[in-house]
Amino acid sequence: MMYTCAPTCTDPAHRHAAAATRRTGAKASKPAAARTARSRAGKQKRVDIHCHYFNPEVGKKAAVLNPTQQEVGFIHANQHTREVNMKQMQDRAPKLSTIEVRLKDMDKMGIDVQAVSPAPFQYYYFAEADFGAELARDVNDGIAKIVATWPDRFVGIGTVPLQNADLAVAELERTVTKLGLRGIEINTHVNGKNLTDPSLGLEKFFRRVQELGVLIFIHPNGFTEAQRLTDHYFNNVIGNPMETTIAVSHLIFDGVMQRNPKLKIVLAHGGGYLAHYWARMDHAHRARPDCRRVIRKPPSSYLKKFYFDTITFDPDMLRHLVDQYGADHVLLGTDYPYDMGEEDPVGLIESVRRLPRADKDLIMGGNAAKLLKVKL
Repeated sequence: MMYTCAPTCTDPAHRHAAAATRRTGAKASKPAAARTARSRAGKQKRVDIHCHYFNPEVGKKAAVLNPTQQEVGFIHANQHTREVNMKQMQDRAPKLSTIEVRLKDMDKMGIDVQAVSPAPFQYYYFAEADFGAELARDVNDGIAKIVATWPDRFVGIGTVPLQNADLAVAELERTVTKLGLRGIEINTHVNGKNLTDPSLGLEKFFRRVQELGVLIFIHPNGFTEAQRLTDHYFNNVIGNPMETTIAVSHLIFDGVMQRNPKLKIVLAHGGGYLAHYWARMDHAHRARPDCRRVIRKPPSSYLKKFYFDTITFDPDMLRHLVDQYGADHVLLGTDYPYDMGEEDPVGLIESVRRLPRADKDLIMGGNAAKLLKVKL
């Protein structure tokens, strides 16, 4: 999170200039599939599955919790990182919270629609349960208002108070059935507990999500055991992909995916490390009885049910995601407006070698349209 390269970046490794050339010189794309989203002009609409909004009014209400001091990204960071984050938060505040600024940036990036989700530091799982539920309601109401005001540019993904399973299910139902949001963003843990920890009782949450047919977007917010990751922004650079790897491994090995085979879960940051090193867990499943205690099939068979955003920063890594999980399980993402995001998502996708136009269309918008159940 937090941006590290400006829109004027000239680093050749970032491919900005090359991608701009590709966009201006690209041939007109042909339809990929019936579900591919199209604009009124008949062109492919691009949908960003991974982007965040910070609600300032909710932030003021939550200030009594002193939330910054409770974030693992702050706790496990050196002073330099804290200072950089503070300055960049100030610089990026308009992008996080002002829709008019956001719309201009979307146009520059070639994004037609954002599936906007809460800023991860507005999970507020550390709040007392009733207050956490109140904050979640306020966050979701704010996102619903954005969608209602700009229905052609946004669809909404909400949040729930996972610190209390009953309240989480209640807010899930309200968010989906009353507000019309299309999914729920969750952290990779709840106050340091795995999502499958029996004390949390979240099985009912996952089951209800499956019944409602909406998606879950798993987005980490720093690594919980990061005493060795305080320098070089490692708690984010290394810690976030590690958090996703741990969370997904528990969802697989503890049987959540086996018990809920129709769950639709989108993973941030290209799926973390597990998406690219899955064979080790399959070997463990074959080699060790303690790795077969719950699940019957190879772990990778459950991993292939997940969806992955495109935030890999490298066309070859993105190609690997497509080859391993299929173009129909990869979705354009930016992590807007943070510095660990992808500022040229279209250019990244276009730069993947030998990727058919039909697959690019699915990744840029068709898959999101299907998952989010939107007609664009």
